[in-house]
Amino acid sequence: MSSTLSETAQGGIIDKVVKIKRCAAVVKGGRRFSFAALVVVGDGQGRVAWGYGKANEVPPSVEKAVKDGSRKLQQIQLEGTTIPHEVVGCFGSARVVLVPASPGTGVIAGAAVRAVCEACGIHDILTKSFGTSNPTNVVKATIDALTNLRTKTEVERLRGVSLS
Repeated sequence: MSSTLSETAQGGIIDKVVKIKRCAAVVKGGRRFSFAALVVVGDGQGRVAWGYGKANEVPPSVEKAVKDGSRKLQQIQLEGTTIPHEVVGCFGSARVVLVPASPGTGVIAGAAVRAVCEACGIHDILTKSFGTSNPTNVVKATIDALTNLRTKTEVERLRGVSLS
């Protein structure tokens, strides 16, 4: 099925449907269809995760994916409305480069990366994705990049030195 991007918010949780996949099982009477949903879940304040759900209809698969994602929320280090430094994330053959941007730039990204950034609460960022365009792998690579972010104070604490 085509790449769709819809958004809902409930109880402070933002969820964005990145991809709905249709699967057909051939049975005696014809084809039986089922659906798989890839959803990005976040709180808009630095927490984000992806969820995957499968069901015989689209709405239950999206609900399962949201439930799966809200269990796995991870805290991301933000600096205002952007990220602290440039970072690269990888998953499979997907590589995503995230670059901080000045206020007012907006989210310059493709559909999958944009969903992750908006759910996380990033408002100013430049991105480029390399390798595959598979939304599942691009979302996972983006979240990998965001989890590798460190603020200046965190780096000082980890290294035990003062950075000026």
